[in-house]
Parts: sequence; structure tokens; C-alpha cells
Amino acid sequence: MTTIFDKILSGEMPCDEVFSDNKCLAFKDITPQAPTHILIIPRKPIPSLQDIKKEDQELLGHLLLKGTEIANDAGLESWRTIINTGEEAGQTVFHLHIHIIGGRKLSWPPG
Repeated sequence: MTTIFDKILSGEMPCDEVFSDNKCLAFKDITPQAPTHILIIPRKPIPSLQDIKKEDQELLGHLLLKGTEIANDAGLESWRTIINTGEEAGQTVFHLHIHIIGGRKLSWPPG
């Protein structure tokens, strides 16, 4: 099944790009939940954390490291990193993605 993120990666749909390399793409969320809301997606099609393999270890580390760089570049001193896994956890696009959310005080629990 083709997801919106597949269409963004292929260039079929535009995005407000923040960062791109050969392993991932980061862009501003179209429905931001905070002043800064950036999504980081791997170029490799992985539906969710439930589908990762040992061979994805380096890629996952790369995504988290880039997330920190992106948050710092956005001027964030504090932020939340979120990976929803499965429908009941709020995952709506089944292509692994990391949310970087910040720019306002975030409460806990989130919901």
C-alpha cells in the first residue's frame, strides 16, 4: 500500500523540507501540534517499529541523531521525540516516522 510518505519521497507530493540525505527526509508536519513539529522519515519503507530488523539498527540511530541536529537547528532547547507504533497508539501513516515537537510547554501525559 502506498502511503503519503511514499508519495513525498518519490516527489509526487511536495513537502516543506527541513533536511534530506541518502537515508532520511525531514519536513514540517502539515498539521502541527506545536510551533515546531517536524517529521523524520527513513527512505527505506518500514511500516512501524514492529517491523524493524537488526539490519535497521544503524538507520534507526541515524534518524535519532538527525532528530537532535534538526531540533537544535530549529532553535529548540527542549522537545519531545515521538514514534507512534500501531493504530491504538495513534499511528495513522504506516511508514515509520519520528515526530520532533517543541516550541511550547508540553504537558504529560500526552493523551
